[in-house]
Amino acid sequence: MGDPRKRNMETMTKAIESVLADALRLDTKARAELAAELLASLDGPADPDAGIAWDREIKHRVDALEAGTEKLESWESVKRRIARDILGQ
Repeated sequence: MGDPRKRNMETMTKAIESVLADALRLDTKARAELAAELLASLDGPADPDAGIAWDREIKHRVDALEAGTEKLESWESVKRRIARDILGQ
């Protein structure tokens, strides 16, 4: 089997190999920023109404919390629920 990164490199063009080699020499923060930009470039154009929709959703959630109709959940509780319901642990 071998290293999966090596197998992936076998199918890459020389240009991609060169860019990847340069990217892997970057520090962790720079690699993370580069990865985020590359992933964002695959999303296509931004939805112009998304910001407005998120603002409304945030206001709705804050209002519900302030009215006491919704409760906050601890991060520990959320992690346990994710492990149980999504990861099956």
